[in-house]
Amino acid sequence: MDKILVLDFGGQYNQLIARRVRSLSVYAEIVNYDKITPEEIKDRGYKGVIFTGGPNSVYDETSPHFSPDVLNIGVPVLGICYGHQLMAYMAGGKIESAKDQSEYGKTLLKVKKGTLFEGVPEESICWMSHTDYVSKIPEGFEITAVTDVCPCAGMQDDKKKLYSIQFHPEVTHTEYGMKMLSNFVFNVCKCEPNWKMDDFAKTSIEKYKKQLAGKRVLLALSGGLDSSVVALLLHKAIGKNLVCVFVDHGLLRKDEGDYVENLFRNKFDINLIRANAKDRFLEKLKGVTEPEQKRKIIGKEFIEVFRDEAKKLGSIDVLSQGTIYPDVIESGKGASAVIKSHHNVGGLPKDIGFKEIVEPLRELFKDEVRAIGLELGLPKELVYRQPFPGPGLAVRIIGEITEDKIRIAQDSDAILREEFIKHGLDKQANQYFTVVTNTHSVGVMGDARTYGYTLALRAVTTDDFMTATWTRVPFDVLEIISSRVTNEVKGVNRVVYDITSKPPATVEWE
Repeated sequence: MDKILVLDFGGQYNQLIARRVRSLSVYAEIVNYDKITPEEIKDRGYKGVIFTGGPNSVYDETSPHFSPDVLNIGVPVLGICYGHQLMAYMAGGKIESAKDQSEYGKTLLKVKKGTLFEGVPEESICWMSHTDYVSKIPEGFEITAVTDVCPCAGMQDDKKKLYSIQFHPEVTHTEYGMKMLSNFVFNVCKCEPNWKMDDFAKTSIEKYKKQLAGKRVLLALSGGLDSSVVALLLHKAIGKNLVCVFVDHGLLRKDEGDYVENLFRNKFDINLIRANAKDRFLEKLKGVTEPEQKRKIIGKEFIEVFRDEAKKLGSIDVLSQGTIYPDVIESGKGASAVIKSHHNVGGLPKDIGFKEIVEPLRELFKDEVRAIGLELGLPKELVYRQPFPGPGLAVRIIGEITEDKIRIAQDSDAILREEFIKHGLDKQANQYFTVVTNTHSVGVMGDARTYGYTLALRAVTTDDFMTATWTRVPFDVLEIISSRVTNEVKGVNRVVYDITSKPPATVEWE
């Protein structure tokens, strides 16, 4: 199987680069820049290497660097953003601060020539994000693209198969980004499109039959896509030796607890324990308002619940989780900056009592997990249901979490989902939910003054959840939702709609 190495220098789109390559049916894996050498890159048979972006300046001695030898081992290299500047720096070029000529967002790209740009128009839109630029290209290189303010938006040394670009081809805002990546993967690296998702499930089931033979495994089953796929995959591998613990922390969507219990216990005959821990979680969260603290408290409490359930069950060898790639990158693993922590990422406490942790989906993206879910027999309504964060409604309730706010979040979310389905918007928006803000405002109901919560609606359209745009919901639908919420959900007298994309925002508010 041909494979591409994505060398991680700390950019937030690193997982997206790998996802784009995989969408071409070529396997890509990510390795932190300080975890591999040029010799190992060659010995492991990578057909090509992609240097990722990153937040640093290459001329800063504390920034991540790599051995220049990688440019001379005969393996094609593509540098992106920081990786573009790093390639120039390693090959003897010069990097300077862009000062007043930094570029952010959509930018007009002007192509001169180049292997990477075969089939790309002379002018198109790309996505820029940089404060430094290549002011002098290395010997043997030629400039392949420019913008109005960037004198080297692309360069290449075709003889050595070295290519780099200042912008991000992996984001959807770059019009011909996939064409550029395809040119590198197929025309330069000569990869064959021989990686298929249907191999993953079969291979994983066989792998865990051997790896987990005779072991009891405890899985944190939330009822969301990721943990549900892990549950079915491991159930097919080890049967009743899998024990699924469904933690009802009191922060689930309306009626979700019963749905999860019935599906997995009755339909799939999976060994399921429902742990009703609502009071326990709410007690820990009492008085807490800071988002990251909420996540950490819930993450810690999840582990504690698992520990307690494991003690009741006797000897449990392995803890399994539904961690996927975006969880890992947004929790700051590798060189990337922390955006928000995820409760299922970060390792186990030394005294937890489990001998090992198994995360079958750790290297996969959401759409890849969906494909596996369908193959394993999960119902479509679960596979394509709205993503739901591990901390649940805790991150959709701003400020302190109370019983009253939970009720508002559940009831308003149910109305939003019902209206989106009724008007066909569930097929347009990839994620949609309500947020109980911590803002009160004056209103009038029945000729009386009210002082209720302001509720925010959030809906985004995305194909990877690394970037997203706000969904264009018709005004008449927004009006229906607003009217229903203010009339049916006690305590809400104002509804607003969030029209912020990711970036600069995240999908969730907290």
